Order: sequence, then C-alpha cells, then structure tokens
Amino acid sequence: MRDLVANEDSQIAAIVAVVDRVNPDVLLLTDFDFDAGGVGMSLFSDSLQVPYAYQFSLQPNAGVQTGLDVDGDGYTGDARDALGYGRFLGDGGMALFSRYPIHVDDITDLTNLRWRDVPNGTLPTWDGAAFPSEAVHNALPVSSSGHWIVPIDVGGEVITLLAYSATAPVFDGSENFNGLRNRDELRVWEAVLDGYKGTELSLPILLGNANADPFDGEGIRSGIANILSHPDLQDPAPRSRGASSAANQGHVGDPALDTANWPEDGPGNLRVSYVLPSHELTVTGAGVFWPAPNHPAAALLGGDGLAAGPHHLVWVDIETQRLR
Repeated sequence: MRDLVANEDSQIAAIVAVVDRVNPDVLLLTDFDFDAGGVGMSLFSDSLQVPYAYQFSLQPNAGVQTGLDVDGDGYTGDARDALGYGRFLGDGGMALFSRYPIHVDDITDLTNLRWRDVPNGTLPTWDGAAFPSEAVHNALPVSSSGHWIVPIDVGGEVITLLAYSATAPVFDGSENFNGLRNRDELRVWEAVLDGYKGTELSLPILLGNANADPFDGEGIRSGIANILSHPDLQDPAPRSRGASSAANQGHVGDPALDTANWPEDGPGNLRVSYVLPSHELTVTGAGVFWPAPNHPAAALLGGDGLAAGPHHLVWVDIETQRLR
C-alpha cells in the first residue's frame, strides 16, 4: 500500500502499464499482498486507465505461522514455518479483478484443504517417517497460497474460475517437500474437475501460477502434463515472439510458450503460468505479453525486459454462447 500510494515504484508502474496495454476483462494477480480491507487492491485498480468494478481476495496461507517446524531445520517461526512461505501475514496472496459480477456468495474456498486429504496425494517422508513430522502432516494444508472456485456472471452466463498460485518445486532437500506439494496443489484441481465432493462447475477455467513446466525445470512434470491433457479443459498454447527470441539452450519445451524469464544459470525460461479454458468454450486468441526486443511495446518491460518482474502476463480471449 505504501508503494502504491507513493507512486514511485518502477516495477508497479511497469505492471500497471502492461495491464493497461492488455486490458483483460478478468485479471488474476499472484504474489499480491493481502490486507483485510482490500485497500491495496482498490489502490491498484484505481491506478489503471480503466479501474475494475469487481474485486475479490481472501487471506492466503502464506505467512500464517503454524508454531511448528515445517521445514525441518530445528527452528520455528521463520517464513518457511508458515502454512505457506511468507515473511508476514498476507505475504504473497492473490488478487482477482473483474469487469463482470463475481458471485461472491457462491465462491468455494479450498485454501484450508489438508494436504493429507488430497485424493491420491503424496506427503514427504524421510527414512520411512513423515517429514518433517506427523504434527506437520496433520496440520498443513496443501495450498501454499490459495485455491478458489469463483463463479463470474458474463452476460448472463456463468464461467467458473479455478484460481490458485503454487509453491515453487525447489528450495527443499531430497525429501522433495516443495516438489511434492507443488504436484499435489494441481491434484486438487484434478479432483475438482472429476467431481470432488460433488463439485459442479459451469464452464471451468483454470488460471494461475502453477510454477511447473511440462518439459523443463525441476517440478514433477506429470502433474502439469495431466492438467494440460484433462478432457474438461483445453490448452490454447499462448505464445510470444519475445520468449522465442530468448530461448535457452538445452531446454526441451517450445521456448515460444515460456512465461517466465529467469537466468540461464538458474532454471532458465519456463512455462509456469496458465489460462486453461473449458473445452466447451471457443478460444479466439491467446498470447503472452513478451514482445520481441525490436517491438515498440517492449519498452514497457525496460531495457533488460524485467521491469515488471520475471513473469509475463498470459492472456486468452474466449467466446460464450451469450457474449461474442
């Protein structure tokens, strides 16, 4: 909120410029700090050329302290000992903006679903025992930030967003704590799409930062691959010339599909953010805002292409029966 009010943060300015350029009807921002009054969201929306009439957020698991040693380092109370990695309560939440009414009373929040209750989930172990402890397994939700099922009224027809932001499948040990959690955060959506607890979905659209690439990176690739091939969804395969021109040697996946620009001595560029509409919807366009270096719009991302951060906005245009 301080940075939004001061209007002096160059990264926020770049993000605002990108959102203004793409001008989506529905926008999910991840890693957006949560405040109970929604002031941060309102300030961000008001900074846009066309503010959003409808906004929604919930407290994320990020930063909610457990009182337990979640990372197994022998200490409690640091960022890794929260329900989801977070330096403070509300760190790294999600913010949903819409030009269409959000059915707030009909939202299903799965943020508190325990990891051990995820269908077909796999919790971390070490030498045959629960890692870091049975107490953590009993308390920890699978969601590192949030899992929301959000109905939105689009011209009298309801679309259902499956919105989430997953933990990075790195920064752990051979027990693969974060890798397994990242995989099982996707298992939640597999279960929901398959009718978990009688869930009925109208035109589901899965969107968010999965922090998983089906071909490269350190995640469990079968997880995102299963979602990309799920019969209820379709993959519009959003592409960009900027990602194509920044291809990393040795990567298996199509570089034009990458959405994050990370150093080559780290994970390199990966496809980690997704918008996957229902197979019943008609996709009329899709892309990633990552212009080619010689394109005029590339100036919005600065000389190094990182003015808005390493992640790039993914967009998909869809048609419904009632709104064309």
